[in-house]
Amino acid sequence: MNSRRAFLVWGIAVLAYVLAVVQRSSLGVSGVDAQDRFAVSAAVLSTLAVVQIAVYAGLQIPVGVALDRVGPRKLVLLGAALLVVGQAVVAFSPTIGPAIAGRVLVGAGDAMTFISVIRLVPMWFSGRILPQISQWTGNLGQIGQILSAFPFAVLLHAAGWTPAFGVAAAVSAVGLVLAFVFVRNGPVVVRTGTIPLPHSWGAAFRTFGHALRRPGTQLGFWSHYVTQSSGTVFSLLWGVPMLRGLGYSPAEAAGFLTIIVAVGFVAGPVLGLLCARFPMRRSNLVLGVVVLLAVVWTAILLWPGHPPTWLLVLLVVAMGIGGPGSLIGFDFARTFNPVGSLGSANGVVNVGGFLAAFVMMYLIGLLLDVMSRVTGETVFAWDNFRVALTVQYLVVGFGVAMLLHARRRTRRVLHAEEGIRVGPLWVALVARLRKRHVQ
Repeated sequence: MNSRRAFLVWGIAVLAYVLAVVQRSSLGVSGVDAQDRFAVSAAVLSTLAVVQIAVYAGLQIPVGVALDRVGPRKLVLLGAALLVVGQAVVAFSPTIGPAIAGRVLVGAGDAMTFISVIRLVPMWFSGRILPQISQWTGNLGQIGQILSAFPFAVLLHAAGWTPAFGVAAAVSAVGLVLAFVFVRNGPVVVRTGTIPLPHSWGAAFRTFGHALRRPGTQLGFWSHYVTQSSGTVFSLLWGVPMLRGLGYSPAEAAGFLTIIVAVGFVAGPVLGLLCARFPMRRSNLVLGVVVLLAVVWTAILLWPGHPPTWLLVLLVVAMGIGGPGSLIGFDFARTFNPVGSLGSANGVVNVGGFLAAFVMMYLIGLLLDVMSRVTGETVFAWDNFRVALTVQYLVVGFGVAMLLHARRRTRRVLHAEEGIRVGPLWVALVARLRKRHVQ
């Protein structure tokens, strides 16, 4: 455990995740090109992304069950193979129909990668390093956004649609070979803990039922839902068109996406340390991230005229914190589930952010088309985005209400089973201040 081999296996698995993110986010930097190539409306373009995310979210639970049954290695390999085929289909698609089919395959391959890599972590590492490794897994994976924002985008505009997506498929093929050679299930057995061992698929689905019913798993789901969705919508589809509508060049728009990743590298380890140091206050970290995003988005949408660059930079910084913040959901899953059901629990959690994202993506596309007809402006005009982006408040607001409900249930279970009482944060802060004053 925590050996050189563990880091090698983890490193190659993370590489597979990086390449999955490249394929996932390649549509985000090619949204304008896709609209030109396929001659479709904003609503149809959003369908191209929504279908991919819907497949991703819909497969999380079946993939989670399969993880507990067969282990992560096979699913990492299958995911890489689907990514290769999916991007190859997109590369040669002459119309929107085959492109949607290709993105379905991309969504399916992507769905198998991250939670499989996260499932590998407790099989190769132990102790206090676990939250740190989990945060680094998510943060390093976002290098894929940088690769799609710059090398892929440059190739797309220099060589065209087919060569760019063809190269993306070839790079994933290299990742598939490396994963086949190096990635192995760890020395910790796939199925352990108090849940009945899933010796059959029926038992595996019962294991999933145990994980789903745990309030801690549900708390992880809603934590992921409220923190990741805004950044996902921005990075995967509507961020670049929005920035182009504000007058920024493709290179400048790609720079904004890169800031999201760079901030994640700083915020991730900090949040990991805070989770390890204050495990009973992790939900407060999640809510803090949501408040930060809400404040910045409100300032941008209410700003008269075009918002200034410094405010947009603040927005992508907040999104950069939101990505690592969503990983706290997986920390809830790890804490409140035995190892034997972690695949199922992680699958449930990972549905959260992507479920919210594909709902917002589609609604934003619809509203952009409606506003374009009302205002007479081009679809990607800033005034259209200003209205369309307000759907975030409804979707994320619902998630915050559900998170608070799940937190109350989780704290009741924690008190009943372990005798640990977790009160409001302000009460704890007042008690600590009084203790210091007495000392």
